[in-house]
Amino acid sequence: MKNYLKISLVVLLLSACTEDFQEINTNPNAPTEVPASSLLRKVIFDYGEQMSYEGFTAGSFLGQYFTGTDFNLFDRGDLYSPQLGGNPWPIFYTNLRDNEILLNLSRENEIYAVYEGPALILKAYMTAALTDFYGDVPYSNAFKGKTGGITTPAYDRQEAIYTGAGGVLDNLRQGIAAIETYSGVQPLDGDYLLDGHLENWKRFANSLLIKSLVRISNQVDVRSELQSLADAGNYILSNEQNAAFDFTASRPNNFRMANLREGDFNSFVMSETIEEVLKNFDDPRIEVFFRPSDSAFVDSRYRGLLNGQDVSSNPVTLKNFSLPGVIFREQTDLLDANFMTCWETNFLLAEAAERGLITQNAQTYYEQGVEQAFAYWNTEMPSDYLITGDAAYGINGTDPLEQIITQKWLANLINGYEGWIEYRRTGYPAFKQVAASLNNGLIPVRMPYPTSEEALNASNYDDASGRTDGNSINFPVWWDEM
Repeated sequence: MKNYLKISLVVLLLSACTEDFQEINTNPNAPTEVPASSLLRKVIFDYGEQMSYEGFTAGSFLGQYFTGTDFNLFDRGDLYSPQLGGNPWPIFYTNLRDNEILLNLSRENEIYAVYEGPALILKAYMTAALTDFYGDVPYSNAFKGKTGGITTPAYDRQEAIYTGAGGVLDNLRQGIAAIETYSGVQPLDGDYLLDGHLENWKRFANSLLIKSLVRISNQVDVRSELQSLADAGNYILSNEQNAAFDFTASRPNNFRMANLREGDFNSFVMSETIEEVLKNFDDPRIEVFFRPSDSAFVDSRYRGLLNGQDVSSNPVTLKNFSLPGVIFREQTDLLDANFMTCWETNFLLAEAAERGLITQNAQTYYEQGVEQAFAYWNTEMPSDYLITGDAAYGINGTDPLEQIITQKWLANLINGYEGWIEYRRTGYPAFKQVAASLNNGLIPVRMPYPTSEEALNASNYDDASGRTDGNSINFPVWWDEM
């Protein structure tokens, strides 16, 4: 009886005060939601910083820019055992989730309407990278745990992720339309990428459209839209317009490689693949990308090592090989986190022209891209580089398409995953057989789904795994299928 009375009194007290509970218990000095500017800043910086690090570490092994002297199972083709980098899945989904919150805010609150276009463009950008890595992934129902009660989302097919409603191409077009129809006066605060200029976001989106259309061009007829984009010319045209942000020389916003222990930093040496390419081009960027070796007994100041060394049985003498350049450790204020650049756009248009997807002159785009890439890496281009050397367009019967992709690969060194993706798509530049492969001598063509998916989303994982030959890293993604 005594307990019953106590419970009744509690119920009465609670019912008496719930009418004004929200008003009474809300701290007027504390925000009830994250400001849109903070979300935008967080997504841009967190994604850019983390993927630049990922692209340099694990991505540089897959793209054969650097060779591992430790933490190198990844370098040997064992993508199921990420070590120093190699697990970008949570980076994608954490930032896509936060960006989805930003997108919802922009549509629910008129004050935040200015963020809708950029949020759609960022969603498309990160989604394209995610599906390029893994193929089919949870997408259309991936962020409906709160609104739809979906905690184990199905895996969407890559074709639908790129071409379907609400997919990559659709979101880019919607993002441009949202910017063009925005009539408010609110500034785009928190824009760490393009300084709050909506016109720059349109250029960024158009460059991403060009990239996405070229990437899927073996599966979809993209000629008409690509031609319209090339004719309009409203894409990223100069390094000043790049969608990128600067790292600083010191913490907290320097490039993360600068903060690694010396032993970890020294786990990366020049790959024999990029050594050969740079020397064939007689390319002075070798002095920016790498340091000279310390050994007096090697035949070159800059020397690379074949990827995939089994250092347990074949130890590496570090002084005989070239370490990453000072720009990646001591001078990171000269380094950018790239989302999209003018030179990548020009190389994509050069490829499109060379393949007859657009009518413009491929050589013009190519040479602009090379010049812009040299300027981006703060390197003076030799006066004869595009005239008499191996980089001269089509010289001595050289395949111009190979030159275009190889120059794009070189410029993308900090985005090592991009070099790997383009190699998968085109076969350029020619990668070398790794020294001690753990993947039967094959270059992987997709990232494997992480073990967390098998544990937390088992049924849908099993379905997707079955479509990829048991989550095989040798199973091509949709746009790579022949």
